Amino acid sequence: MAAAGESAEQFRARVRAWLAAQATGLTGSGSDDVVEQAKRFQAALYDAGFAGISWPAEYGGQGKDATLQQVFNEEASGYELPTSPFMIGMGMCGPTLVDLGTPEQKTRHLRPLLRGEEIWCQLFSEPGAGSDVASLQTKAVADGDGWLLNGQKVWTSNAQWADFGAVLARTNTDVPKHKGITMFIVDMRAPGVEVRPLRDMTGKSPFNEVYFDDVRLPGNAVIGAVDAGWQAAVTMLGHERVSIGSSARRRYDPLASQNLVELAAELDTGTEPDVRAGLVDLYAAERVLSLFNTRLQQEADAGKAPGARGSVSKLAGALLLWRAVEVAGSVAGPRAIAWDPEDEGDQLAVAINGTPASSIAGGTNQIQRGIIGERILGLPKEPQVDRDVPFRELRVGTQTSG
Repeated sequence: MAAAGESAEQFRARVRAWLAAQATGLTGSGSDDVVEQAKRFQAALYDAGFAGISWPAEYGGQGKDATLQQVFNEEASGYELPTSPFMIGMGMCGPTLVDLGTPEQKTRHLRPLLRGEEIWCQLFSEPGAGSDVASLQTKAVADGDGWLLNGQKVWTSNAQWADFGAVLARTNTDVPKHKGITMFIVDMRAPGVEVRPLRDMTGKSPFNEVYFDDVRLPGNAVIGAVDAGWQAAVTMLGHERVSIGSSARRRYDPLASQNLVELAAELDTGTEPDVRAGLVDLYAAERVLSLFNTRLQQEADAGKAPGARGSVSKLAGALLLWRAVEVAGSVAGPRAIAWDPEDEGDQLAVAINGTPASSIAGGTNQIQRGIIGERILGLPKEPQVDRDVPFRELRVGTQTSG
């Protein structure tokens, strides 16, 4: 556990020593074996005082200054930690519960999340409601002292492992689409929940479809307030965009500038002027984004929500990955698309094939630009003819009538 009065440099030394002893040789890939490894590692991380560093101490966090979380992130960036099953919970659902959850919800869920005992997912997108999430049609109908949930979600990361999820559902069709949504905690092991994997062009299945068939939700499952789910969603999306933007550059990422520099030296392409210029440009962009995210994190932990600036982080992270793909192509040449089965060239190809998702997950680049334009630059809003129309009168997604 963190020592009282410990300085940032003392904390850094302790983090560095612990990671060297506990994290060397681990992998962050997503097999079922790694899920068990991830749970063991997360528990050890918690017991060492390195999980939930800036989360409230009364709910299982360390209650420390945000600068110590940044110190840990800097030291951990050199390791491929097996923490991907907890990415959604730690980066999105947990912080939203910290912001909006009841004391009972925080007591029940935050400590098990931090200790790696429970995995979370986020259930927003639907086949007919992607970028326009407010068009969602999954419904929760009041039933006694609880709710019945029915509908379908898609592109849900980690649902195959999840114990709980934060789900958006329509609870009122008589008001405009943004005003009749509620966020709930759903038990992903409950009767009526079905998870189906989706395979993408990397050959992996990082996403899932999720179906709800008369899934019973208790009355205390509401996050925030009934019919105020859009505000809860904005809160979670803010955390998501900062989380995605800040996780774009890791030392073990094949598209990280340091790894591409090493690959250029190995393939003897680093002396080419265009390659050298691309690597320098990529490194500079990585550092700018890292510093920006550090500022957002520090401000968030000081009580200033990232707001629309989370969209800046998300957009910059997505554009950075595309820039990295261009540089990787000039560095690796044919190795970016073909490799000997005995080497690990496929890691670079998988990273390249996975990059298009960065422009979609958490809101498309176009959506981020719209948010930045309206809420930061003060540009006029896009026309929205359906903003004041009751949802039951709209024709959205697969809904053709009320």
